[in-house]
Amino acid sequence: MARMHSRKKGKSGSTRPARLERPPWVELSPDEVENEVVKLARRGHSKSMIGTIMRDSRGVPLVKIVAGKKISQILESNDIKNPLPEDLANLVRKALNIRNHLENNHKDLETKKGLNRTESKIYRLIKYYKKKKVLATDFKYDPEKIRTLVAR
Repeated sequence: MARMHSRKKGKSGSTRPARLERPPWVELSPDEVENEVVKLARRGHSKSMIGTIMRDSRGVPLVKIVAGKKISQILESNDIKNPLPEDLANLVRKALNIRNHLENNHKDLETKKGLNRTESKIYRLIKYYKKKKVLATDFKYDPEKIRTLVAR
């Protein structure tokens, strides 16, 4: 089934590690992995970026296998919270970049259509997160006010 706003079906993402037990080459202890995750989060890295860094430079195939907790659980236990979920924050950042482009290029109709599509995705995600009680029920998407939440 094709996605709503794309021309392709696509098969995204990499495959997860096949084994669910701790590999013998991982030298970090669970506490060291947790400390490393917290340190990376405090530097401003997103959850997905933390997982990629842990995999590529620390040799940890999956944080949950080694530490026993997911990255989000580790961050929750250390009181590190983001105001918006990562996927929503990325879409909002993209919409803000498109708005900046449109300020200089008023006649760019393709980009106007792209902004419309991106904001449709944002509204759909907000509806989903309100239903799951991740966002407050009175949360509203306002491009002018939301800049502070996704400033980077």
